[in-house]
Amino acid sequence: MSSRDIVAEERHVLAVLSSERFLRMEGLGNEIPFFIWAYPPQQEIEVRQATGRLLSALGSEHGLNVLAVDLFDLSVTLLGERGRGLLDRLEGLELTRSKSDFRRDLQRMLDPEKHIVPAITQRIDAQAQVDVLVLTGIGRVFPFIRSHNILNNLQRAASRIPVLTLFPGEYRQSATMGSSLVLFDRLTDDQYYRAKNIMEQEPA
Repeated sequence: MSSRDIVAEERHVLAVLSSERFLRMEGLGNEIPFFIWAYPPQQEIEVRQATGRLLSALGSEHGLNVLAVDLFDLSVTLLGERGRGLLDRLEGLELTRSKSDFRRDLQRMLDPEKHIVPAITQRIDAQAQVDVLVLTGIGRVFPFIRSHNILNNLQRAASRIPVLTLFPGEYRQSATMGSSLVLFDRLTDDQYYRAKNIMEQEPA
């Protein structure tokens, strides 16, 4: 994937997220309000900077209540809450267990249905109002957490608010082959067809 104008994409995403049509979730029919901002993985730093500006503008300029959840930070928090010294023990286990066994251990402790999505739901419920939920950190939690598992489980918990997921890779959509999330432009995470490409949305 070639480099893209991230600043221009940032402006587009800001215009879409702050539009009345988007916030009212108009034009979706019976579809869930999930959106993907897929970007070249090599432009991760640019996108992080753009995301910071985007979140700031949504709050300060448009008065929106945005809940931003970094999945990596959330995972570290949840592991820390499970017991004193667990993170240190995990560091030791990583050196002694096989990669596949260690991955399964983490996947069990960070199961999206049992742990990750309930934690996100708690954060949504803790705020008086959430206008937009923004998910980041997808690349940092792979392969312990798969993005399609998060989105599938989040459908039941966050279907009443728009969700934007930042995805380092491609969101391939095809009428014949279906839609799939291709992490880092090389790893097909899985088929996922419920989300819309945020770049294809009109801001009006």
